[in-house]
Amino acid sequence: MFLRYEPRLLDMNLFVNDIPIRILHTDEMPPHGHVNFEIDASAEAITKAKLFHHVWIHQVGVQDMDLILDLINSKVPTNLFSLYVSVKDYDALKVFLMSKFKVIKAAGGLIKKKDKFLMIYRMKKWDLPKGKKESGERYKETAVREVEEECNISVKLGKKICTTWHTYTMNKNSMLKKTRWYEMEVVDDSRIKPSLEEDIEEIRWMTQKEVYHALENSYKSIRFVFEEYYNRKEKIS
Repeated sequence: MFLRYEPRLLDMNLFVNDIPIRILHTDEMPPHGHVNFEIDASAEAITKAKLFHHVWIHQVGVQDMDLILDLINSKVPTNLFSLYVSVKDYDALKVFLMSKFKVIKAAGGLIKKKDKFLMIYRMKKWDLPKGKKESGERYKETAVREVEEECNISVKLGKKICTTWHTYTMNKNSMLKKTRWYEMEVVDDSRIKPSLEEDIEEIRWMTQKEVYHALENSYKSIRFVFEEYYNRKEKIS
């Protein structure tokens, strides 16, 4: 019997080829109205043609997940917009992902200045400042250091927003970046400037409306960070 989806601490917010994949426990199902196609991995084949718009695949094992990742990572464009995956063995799946990819740990921040948010323009996309965690460094320390280095501002650390996982290829190696995101308030931005060494072309304080438009030329993972931020604020209020 499936249960309606309720967030758990272990749920992974995975992004492959910028496609959001929500990995759920075996007894969970997506929120009502969030999918338009369902696949039972124990009873039918998973093919690229079936990965259409918003899909839920349940009874997923490790081999099924390996196939799903290969299909999504294909150079041939996909019509998949989002994917929910209910797995048979959550712990076994995490072990598989850690063995399939080299894991990179990182942290970043969503910075506020009154009613505006800071966004950076890098690699032709609007993004949020983040960077790799150094040895012996805590995630919170990484987040603050990277924001200050990339934007030349000082900030005050707030609460954790969420954790995202996204895949990419570097030197023909499959990488999986785990990024913890934090709320931050600007303390001093009088010397704000983009770090050219980090390929940042522009830094801009944006209103909520401007952020909405900027996210149209951003990554799904960055959109997710904003969504989680607003969801937290709604729950508090």
